Amino acid sequence: MSDLRTIIIDGNEVQVPGAMTLIQACEQAGVEVPRFCYHERLTIAGNCRMCLVEVVGGPPKPAASCAMQVKDLRPGKDGEPPVVKTNSPMVKKAREGVMEFLLINHPLDCPICDQGGECDLQDQAMAYGVDFSRYREPKRATEDLDLGPLVETHMTRCISCTRCVRFTTEVAGIHQMGQTGRGEDAEITSYLGQTLDSNLQGNIIDLCPVGALVSKPYAFTARPWELTKTESVDVMDALGSNIRVDTKGREVMRFLPRNHDGVNEEWISDKTRFVWDGLRRQRLDTPYIRENGKLRKADWPEALAAAAAAMKGKKVAGLVGDLAPVEAAYALKALIEGQGGNVECRTDGAKLPAGNRAAYVGTASIEDLDAADKILLIGTNPRLEAPVLNARIRKAWARGADITVVGEAADLTYEYEHMGTDRAALAHVAGLDMAELQDKNCVVILGQGALMAEDGAAVLATVQGICDKSGGKLLVLHTAASRVGAMDIGAVTEGGVMAALDGADVVYNLGADEGDVPAGPFVIYQGSHGDRGAHRADIILPSAAYTEENGLFVNTEGRPQLAQRASFPPGQAKENWAILRALSAELGATLPYDSLAQLRQALVKAHPHLGDIDEIAVSEAAPVEAGALGEGAFVSPVKDFYLSNPIARASQLMAELSAGAKARRESPMAAE
Repeated sequence: MSDLRTIIIDGNEVQVPGAMTLIQACEQAGVEVPRFCYHERLTIAGNCRMCLVEVVGGPPKPAASCAMQVKDLRPGKDGEPPVVKTNSPMVKKAREGVMEFLLINHPLDCPICDQGGECDLQDQAMAYGVDFSRYREPKRATEDLDLGPLVETHMTRCISCTRCVRFTTEVAGIHQMGQTGRGEDAEITSYLGQTLDSNLQGNIIDLCPVGALVSKPYAFTARPWELTKTESVDVMDALGSNIRVDTKGREVMRFLPRNHDGVNEEWISDKTRFVWDGLRRQRLDTPYIRENGKLRKADWPEALAAAAAAMKGKKVAGLVGDLAPVEAAYALKALIEGQGGNVECRTDGAKLPAGNRAAYVGTASIEDLDAADKILLIGTNPRLEAPVLNARIRKAWARGADITVVGEAADLTYEYEHMGTDRAALAHVAGLDMAELQDKNCVVILGQGALMAEDGAAVLATVQGICDKSGGKLLVLHTAASRVGAMDIGAVTEGGVMAALDGADVVYNLGADEGDVPAGPFVIYQGSHGDRGAHRADIILPSAAYTEENGLFVNTEGRPQLAQRASFPPGQAKENWAILRALSAELGATLPYDSLAQLRQALVKAHPHLGDIDEIAVSEAAPVEAGALGEGAFVSPVKDFYLSNPIARASQLMAELSAGAKARRESPMAAE
């Protein structure tokens, strides 16, 4: 950067861009400055005054380092660099004073507060505060808010940092929280007592630096120091948000976001965060065999022998479900094709072209949205399909990007130009002159809703033409976490899912619960939950969920990421790849690996780009051969955000949220 300024922080000379704030400059210099209201991804409020520093030669009082830029500092009288001190007696006294004021009304309930052990106020009171209180008057108390079933409030603990207000307004795009009153009467509240209407609201729990906003479902269940923390990847949508799984014993207690600037920044959706109770319910924990129309419990040798007997000499088809790791899909493909059968992962009927990675993944990365001047959404509702991605699109819009939508008109939390809902609108857009867009950064986001009809390939070819004309990049937004990885290993059949199932005597269903297997074939179901697939099954083989085995998932932009095992499967359930390996031995066609490490070696040897964890392989754009566009409107494939997979459907909390969202949609407005 050209605008570099030299400043001296605590005796160390550093060069930083002039537009940086002092708190950022201090961080770059390795100096920690305490803060409550400042957050890197939110606008600056400057109202907690905890980040005070001394600017030598400036006014004879401490300055808020979050609200002062480096370029505002004056040099010394002989032109020497400006000097900032973060540990002088003035700063120490100022921080102690601020801390004392913050603690005046703060309740003494650390022993029962859920934030205990990971509380910014506790940590900073210990580090920067004083060890006594001069306050003898009664403390102020305020009423708690009802923000809905996710966020529990204890507003007496609130220090008015306004992080929650800024997040809901700027990132989540809802305007239901604010601050009313002045002085001692100032309090954070929701307008007209509304509950929060957002699928990103759980992030305010992480943002709150005190215990004013805590997780309602997690309340009083565990302390941070009791939990085992495992870094993993989310599978509730195809974004591949980086998460941390906290377990206590064998039970998952909560999911928290991990920072990844290229994927989810540091946000996760409410489904990702609160779906953990679905991991405990409706679980398959023992094999079952259907006899006389009823399922009965069996042991593993009997179930595997029955499955092998059913498959031998028959025409077999394999289906890859939405939550299957790449290793399981790879093992299934080897097993089924070894028996002369077909495997298919596009269970929703999406016309994604096999072997053309630039067409089924696209050429854009999620990070490209940050620099986009023009974003075109086709056949997608990102607020339902990938809420964290939607927040990123909103960030681009707030920065000045133009957004155009072809598809159903919905509240996306930002303004957009609606070109129409159907294929005629897409053809109209494709026919526009896009010469002026060649100099701009354009990103086209294509949803699965546009690809699921018979003319899906024609829609994809049309969208590729729009990208060519505008010089834009394509991002195919998937809804299934396993889809890109399964496409990468070639788990596809010419003609799609109907061609794969055509004439099949036996269907091996690897966790595909979103569609119905037609009547007729014998069905072997391998999955973690007693959902639609298990109800149709003749043999059930219980497997691990995504928190219970190590697995590779490739996200919607084509980035391979590792999900680590945080707990163990219940009962007799086994890891997915291990079940397929055991079944292959029973069939007399043993797969050539005895461990997950050997399986991964074979996988990476066959598909080298899957070995580059967290790297996006560059895809060269290749045109799609297609017929003519059909007719009809584009619709989003996600009908109910909270109930889109078997784990979510097993969750009581997701059912409550779904019912609440439905009631909110159907309730009349006051003016009506």
